[in-house]
Amino acid sequence: MKNRYVDLIEQTFEFPQEGFEVVDNSLHFNGVPLMDIIEQYGTPLKITYLPKISSQIQKATRLFNVAMAKAGYKGNYMYCYCTKSSHFEFVLNEALKNDIHLETSSAFDIPIIRELAENNKIAKDRFILCNGFKRENYTDGIIDLMNDGFTNVIPILDNKEELNYYRDNYTGKVKIGIRIAAEEEPNAEFYTSRLGIRYNEIIEFFKTHIKDNPNVELKLLHFFINTGVKDTAYYWSELQKNINLYCELKKICPELEMLDIGGGFPIRTKLDFNYDYQYMADEIIRQIKMACDQREVEEPTIVTEFGSFTVGESGGILFSVVGQKQQNDNEVWSMIDSSFITTLPDTWGIKQKFILLAINNWDDEYQRVNLGGITCDSDDYYIMESIRSRVFLPKAAKDETQYLGFFHTGAYQESLGGYGGIQHCLIPAPKHVLIDRDEDGEYTTRLFAKEQSAKNMMKILGY
Repeated sequence: MKNRYVDLIEQTFEFPQEGFEVVDNSLHFNGVPLMDIIEQYGTPLKITYLPKISSQIQKATRLFNVAMAKAGYKGNYMYCYCTKSSHFEFVLNEALKNDIHLETSSAFDIPIIRELAENNKIAKDRFILCNGFKRENYTDGIIDLMNDGFTNVIPILDNKEELNYYRDNYTGKVKIGIRIAAEEEPNAEFYTSRLGIRYNEIIEFFKTHIKDNPNVELKLLHFFINTGVKDTAYYWSELQKNINLYCELKKICPELEMLDIGGGFPIRTKLDFNYDYQYMADEIIRQIKMACDQREVEEPTIVTEFGSFTVGESGGILFSVVGQKQQNDNEVWSMIDSSFITTLPDTWGIKQKFILLAINNWDDEYQRVNLGGITCDSDDYYIMESIRSRVFLPKAAKDETQYLGFFHTGAYQESLGGYGGIQHCLIPAPKHVLIDRDEDGEYTTRLFAKEQSAKNMMKILGY
């Protein structure tokens, strides 16, 4: 019987697969030998493989362009990146190598937009979609952008009162969008999203407050499905309902031209991930075109707001096993050199799963383990999702360090964990290394952030 770690993975999953292969007994991530990275920088270590960001953008653009060509769709496709998934400059720099636009979610995104423009990363005709519930500092920032010559800033109304602020404080014509308050999925704790304007109030709101206002132009209708773009009856029902509303509005609002189908494509968080991206793009476009043809309205520009899909699969975090504890006859704990609460808060807070693989010793015998962080907190562990909800790792020799990695962790972890701040039990934030490719296709590395120091933490704490 084969009982090597490599045999276990190959017999359980289709492996190798996109982004993952084993060469000389150790794991490569997008063609990058991770043991070489560990030897250079040590662990714990966050990594970001920058070319993956561009390849994801290009993949989605290709999927929708193919779908539109198949259906004979006459509208266009527009890719927006949701900055909330990762605000880091290196993410925006890579994403903006592509033909994309940006979506903001708070007042504190506005300085980022200004910085990008001042450094010629974006032109002032770039579409900036401004989502979220807006307090005065956010609406002021939006108006300041418009006053400074940003011609395609579109605040998306989260409530009817928001329109009054632009009407009272902006002298030019403002382009706006409206967010529909989507119905939540059947097993949710409430029936309707707290965000957006009620579905059955939008037509009357348009007729009363927008239609005859020469200084307001409705350009976009937006809906967001919290569960993302999935092949479920719930998703298709919400999509159809919102397409119908778009068609109704289009007949009385000729300037309406964009349908924002918020809620993104999923990313691979397990090796047996199965999702037909092309089918979903095809079906979305087919349904929108069919509804528009039936109602004899022009097909809209389709806008997607992909955040996690853009950046999630670029990220990973590497650990060392620094000790093992046999706590009873059946349970072996492998202790990592960091904390899950610090470095992967999604795994602790919402029990999110990520792809977990050994980095080295793939030819060794495997064993079942539980993974524990080094804090004193009983919740600092990871025992989910590897194979049949159990974690298996190679049984390394006593004189050899076992390394492991969690992958596709590039979205939200830094913001949820409080990047640059105080972490649970004062466990320091790890080093962060950026991986890129040069003109010859060779990988390059750059240290983005050092491991957080005790001096830095003491300063934050007021000592």
